[in-house]
Amino acid sequence: MKMTNRVKLTAFVWLLAGLVMMGGCGKQRASSVPKAGPPEVAVTVIKPRHVSLTTELPGRTSPHLVAEVRPQVSGIIQKRLFAEGSDVRAGQVLYEIDPAPFEAAYDSAKAAQAKAEANVVPARLTEERYRDLVKIKAVSRQDYDNAYAAMRQAEAELAAAKAAVETARINLGYTKIKAPISGRIGRSAVTVGALVTADQPAALATILQLDPIYVDLTRSSAEMLRFKREMADSGLKRGSGPGQARVRLLLEDGSTYPLPGVMKFSEVNVEQSTGSITMRAVFPNPKHILLPGMFVRAIVDEGSSSKAILVPQRGVTRDPKGDAMVMVVGAGDKVEPRIIRVVRTVGDNWLVSDGLKAGDRVILEGIQRAHPGMPVKVVPFGVPQSAASAGASQPKAAKN
Repeated sequence: MKMTNRVKLTAFVWLLAGLVMMGGCGKQRASSVPKAGPPEVAVTVIKPRHVSLTTELPGRTSPHLVAEVRPQVSGIIQKRLFAEGSDVRAGQVLYEIDPAPFEAAYDSAKAAQAKAEANVVPARLTEERYRDLVKIKAVSRQDYDNAYAAMRQAEAELAAAKAAVETARINLGYTKIKAPISGRIGRSAVTVGALVTADQPAALATILQLDPIYVDLTRSSAEMLRFKREMADSGLKRGSGPGQARVRLLLEDGSTYPLPGVMKFSEVNVEQSTGSITMRAVFPNPKHILLPGMFVRAIVDEGSSSKAILVPQRGVTRDPKGDAMVMVVGAGDKVEPRIIRVVRTVGDNWLVSDGLKAGDRVILEGIQRAHPGMPVKVVPFGVPQSAASAGASQPKAAKN
């Protein structure tokens, strides 16, 4: 009996000792778990940056000058003096019309002028004699008046004859059809031996001046209004003159045109059928790479600022009202919500017109763990948080 009690007492002692040891281990483990610190967030520090705004617009090329070559007199084409598709100079002879009838008309007009000049001489002499005789009443006043009228009629006939000569000379010159402008001429619509008439509706050929060349761009009126509001909100600077905005071109094959152009003007009215506004830019085209009718994409420089505030898009959210919002680390490393006004995207950033200033720390990573008013641990964005934490916890080397 005594033996049984002794066994029970020993077992109880061992059980009590085991409980005490387990309690001690539990306390040791609990004491080894570190307390949780503030959540870690990655931020970017806002710095003013230089930014240039561009807009890509569709457009088509058009010639700088266009001239349709037409005859100004009727006749038979005797010669064609140009190669189709070649460059011609202003004043260069392109076609020759049979000049024979116009030469005859010119000679006839010159003969009529000579006859009129001959008639003027006796009429003028008669008027001079009668002028002296009427003073001494040797002839009547009526005779002098008749002599004066005959002289003036002869002079008028001479003037008409001179005008006829000039007309015949001009028509004779029109038998040589010349290029009105310099440029590249297209195909000829007539051949040698064809009959052409003065002021005919069909052109003999068309000349296009390709250097420089126009690019006509289209932009909706709604986009134009939005752009003006953005310029007012963001404080961006625009060129003061019509030729200040620079333009670059992307060609149909995706390549970039090597020479920049300038914006010349914008239409003063909106096209009612499309609701768009036409703008015109001019480009140098010395190698004739750009041809009329080509479809291009134009990149227009619209404004610039040397102190623009940009914030990455990943750091911008929307509140229930739809306003743009960012989380900012404020005083005491506490999170603050900030409502901002965004103008437009610039690459992968938002251009901010209000709500942020230089030096603000915007949270880009860890937003889910950061709540307004909560203290946080700040690390630079782009540095792995594990590396930042390791660097912060690594003890400094002892100085010798």
